[in-house]
Amino acid sequence: MNYENYDPSFPDQPVVDLYLPVWANLASFRSKPAFIWAEDGSNGATKNSTITYAQLNESVHSISTQLLTQLQRGDTVVILCSPGLELVEIIFGCQRAGLLCIPVFPPDPSFTKENYHHLVRVLSQTKPKAAIAHHDYIARVQHYISLSSDNHKLAEMLQKLTWISTSDIKDKKVSSNMGSLPYNGCRPNEMYLIQYTSGATGIPKPVLVTAGAAAHNVRVARKAYDLYPNSVIVSWLPQYHDCGLQFLLLTIISGATSVLTSPGAFVNRPGLWLELISKFQATCTPVPSFSLPLVIKRGGVDKGTQPISLWSLKNLIIINEPIYKASVDRFVEMFKPFGLNPSCISPSYGLAENGTFVSTAWRGNCSNAASFPHIPSHNKLLPCARLASQREEEEDMDIIVVDEETCELVVDGTEGEIWVSSPSNCSGYLGHPSLTREIFQARPRNKVSRCFVRTGDRGIIKGEERFLYVTGRCSDVIKLPNNQEIHPHFIETAAQNSCQKFLRGGCLAAFEMSSTIVLVAEIQRHEKDVKVLKQICEWAKKAVLKEEKVEIGLMVLVKSGSVPKTTSGKIQRWAAKDMLIRGKMSVVMEMQFEDNNARFLPSYEAIGKTNKEIRCQGGNRTSTVAEDRDQEISLAFSSTPRRPPMLSLL
Repeated sequence: MNYENYDPSFPDQPVVDLYLPVWANLASFRSKPAFIWAEDGSNGATKNSTITYAQLNESVHSISTQLLTQLQRGDTVVILCSPGLELVEIIFGCQRAGLLCIPVFPPDPSFTKENYHHLVRVLSQTKPKAAIAHHDYIARVQHYISLSSDNHKLAEMLQKLTWISTSDIKDKKVSSNMGSLPYNGCRPNEMYLIQYTSGATGIPKPVLVTAGAAAHNVRVARKAYDLYPNSVIVSWLPQYHDCGLQFLLLTIISGATSVLTSPGAFVNRPGLWLELISKFQATCTPVPSFSLPLVIKRGGVDKGTQPISLWSLKNLIIINEPIYKASVDRFVEMFKPFGLNPSCISPSYGLAENGTFVSTAWRGNCSNAASFPHIPSHNKLLPCARLASQREEEEDMDIIVVDEETCELVVDGTEGEIWVSSPSNCSGYLGHPSLTREIFQARPRNKVSRCFVRTGDRGIIKGEERFLYVTGRCSDVIKLPNNQEIHPHFIETAAQNSCQKFLRGGCLAAFEMSSTIVLVAEIQRHEKDVKVLKQICEWAKKAVLKEEKVEIGLMVLVKSGSVPKTTSGKIQRWAAKDMLIRGKMSVVMEMQFEDNNARFLPSYEAIGKTNKEIRCQGGNRTSTVAEDRDQEISLAFSSTPRRPPMLSLL
């Protein structure tokens, strides 16, 4: 028997929700904060609201009881609540009611902006019976439905839903005789969550997660990060899926306290993250890799109202691979004077198809384990897992690297596709049996084994300790003329480093098109000087050639906000390519490089002329700047785009 929290009195629970009454019924935990919501005020001071373990357990019981007056066990519901403690309560309330839930960030209920397409996808694919939302949001949705709208399909889907107000299920208290009633929530083998993939390599896909797989996943993460009741977690990640949602579950099984805030609050003021760590003496915090340079640039450690002190941190969990060592080095160098211990750096790996967490390279609880900055790097990257020690500690988790074409195991030191086999593996994609078989039921050739999940990520295992380095994504790999390959993030990083004052970090997308390497890059400000724009392109080209020995064929400078990203900040290169082909990019200028010669194709705004059309022929490519100053550049290509892998098709 395995036991959680270092005490045999508290054995592993089959589902996460069952940990909640364990803590709530302990005298020392009843008044212990489970979650704290921090709202960033206009003057830089935070306003906090708290829910204790006893309050959360009682609220979850009340919500589940009220939900079952209108719904039946096994019904599917979509949760359209803003980030906050209410969302946390409802997610756990749905699990205790035995419902299958899909948390979704609520789009503007006027549905006039381009932010409702994911909701349409969710409603059409999952066919939920009900939607849970704030009563004001429901009123605005009902108003939208009552109006004559061009989008009849959306209005019809919204009208079919049973709308449940959060106030109706929260404000009505029920008898709290939980101890005398049998548990009737989601069982380990039942689906409790539909979690959509991030969309980094294709249209987001609906992943089916059982309650048992989710519980196993967070138990593995708890042990890997050495979390326990005294742990304090700070997170601004989206609470709707992946790491943000996982840390809600991880808090409960650890008996810890989580301080939460919204992604928008972090983006508006990155220093808020450091202030919350300092104020609450956080021991653990997960962040995407792109946030480190953002905090260095805009953290404002000298401007905040709260002095920065990072001495309490034991786990700075870095996600969103690949993770560049130089970026982490700069962050550590800047914040070491503020108490940051380099040994707390925890590069980690995960994906929605395995619940979220897969592994981490950090082994702080091993006295002889190497830690950052002594962990070896590979091709500028930090490892995300350490397979030797993991197999010793977690026998039910298996990570292998295979040739993605032959499905045969590759030897250490050879790059291939990462496969994962674990009780955390999810059940498949909703409504796509053939894709489920290909991705979730893979087996290496010439080897008897259990099923693996094909991650679609490239990786390489190196060294005696068998560090796993995630090098990129299979579908993003660029084929070079010499039959070699390169991951686009190397091109993007070299280009951005050459023009840090002009190009926005983490806002570049490189891809192959018509045998040409194209680099799309957002500029920091709206630069109109053609000479400066040309210089940026030439600097980027030279830097990529020098660093990566790769020739850029076309450089496209675009306005800020043009390069598409996932909710967690990952570049959607497939979407950037599609937008460029369809003329949906806000292009400032293009520069085409041919035979060491360059010719630029500035947009109307860059050259400041009216009624001007510039046409340039380059191989199979035609580029046009139209007469209207607000019209974007349209591109046409004679060769059709290469068909994406099956993992990207839904």
